[in-house]
Amino acid sequence: MDISKMSLALIKEKVKEIRKIQPGFLELMAQDSRAGVRNLYLTCKKRLEAMEKEKERLNALLKYERELWAAGYTLVAGIDEAGRGPLAGPVVAAAVILKQGDLIEGLNDSKKLSPEKRSELEEVIKERAVAYGIGIVSETEIDEMNIYQAALKAMRIAVAKISLKPEYLLVDAVTIPGVSIPQKAIVHGDALSCSIAAASILAKETRDRIMTELDALYPHYGFAQHKGYATAFHLEALKKYGPCPVHRKTFGQVRQNLT
Repeated sequence: MDISKMSLALIKEKVKEIRKIQPGFLELMAQDSRAGVRNLYLTCKKRLEAMEKEKERLNALLKYERELWAAGYTLVAGIDEAGRGPLAGPVVAAAVILKQGDLIEGLNDSKKLSPEKRSELEEVIKERAVAYGIGIVSETEIDEMNIYQAALKAMRIAVAKISLKPEYLLVDAVTIPGVSIPQKAIVHGDALSCSIAAASILAKETRDRIMTELDALYPHYGFAQHKGYATAFHLEALKKYGPCPVHRKTFGQVRQNLT
């Protein structure tokens, strides 16, 4: 193939979809005498190297899943929760079964992602997952049973809501009592397992939407911005207005503002 007669615009069009570049085309670009083509080659090379690095990262995150798939467990669910620390709103858990070997580009611990990236990945996960379930436990139940037990309950609900029963559970940091499915607790699992990372994103996004909706009902507290966490603005609003119905009354920073 002789690319010397191709315009730079045509070459740009041919490499626009980086995954569809014809074999050997980049090498021809590297040998081209035109500076614009060689600079484009370097840009494409960097993009491909970044894609390969991302593929390696995602493959490493499938370590636990691959071990279970190899052992005969085809439906492996990752479990995580969001909302243990906030002073208001529910705790939310998610359970996600990913397709075997599916590498979702950008998938990571929800805490390491921007809100825009989390929102984008939530849609991708829901579209490409084998199945998923969401569990929500209200602030009232949190006050009744404590936040730890409430988080475990949310996880049980999430598992029960998956349309296909998981054969094995990978859980972030804890073991879920009252579940007969085999399970493994992984400390920092949302950073070590693709399935748990996916669950962390669904749980976080679901809870954030709930808190944004609550902000419309109780606008004094800024729930849409801080999602119920103990920011300076939130604490000041608690002192000024007192707790609202969705505050967790057993949490110390809320309890001290009860009248």
